[in-house]
Amino acid sequence: MLAYLDEMLPAERMTAIESDLRRNEALRLRVASLSRRRDDGIHSVGEIWRRRRLSCPSRKQLGGFLLGTLEPSLAEYVEFHLRSVGCRICAANLDDLERATRTGGTATERRRRFFESSAGHLRGLSSGRAS
Repeated sequence: MLAYLDEMLPAERMTAIESDLRRNEALRLRVASLSRRRDDGIHSVGEIWRRRRLSCPSRKQLGGFLLGTLEPSLAEYVEFHLRSVGCRICAANLDDLERATRTGGTATERRRRFFESSAGHLRGLSSGRAS
């Protein structure tokens, strides 16, 4: 339930819990109690682990996963963390890295075309100054 309060569960699981909360008074009371305990400063090791994202791979590791350059054991862990644990923060990071990879090529191409189209103008300026 703490992962639910931290919004760290996959969207499908969050939806299922929200549906259960609407129907189950005991569950609502349990979630309210957990939330109060947290607000009172009572923390468990598990909660600290989740909040500090101690099991999350770094962005660099996610990039290596995306490129297929991680050691097999680390790649298996990242796959597990993304697919089985369903960490939404890491999934969002991976999605961001994938987008950057896709647009990176177009940005590079755009820069190259801009440079090529400006090169003639720059040559004319430099030759005009030399005269």
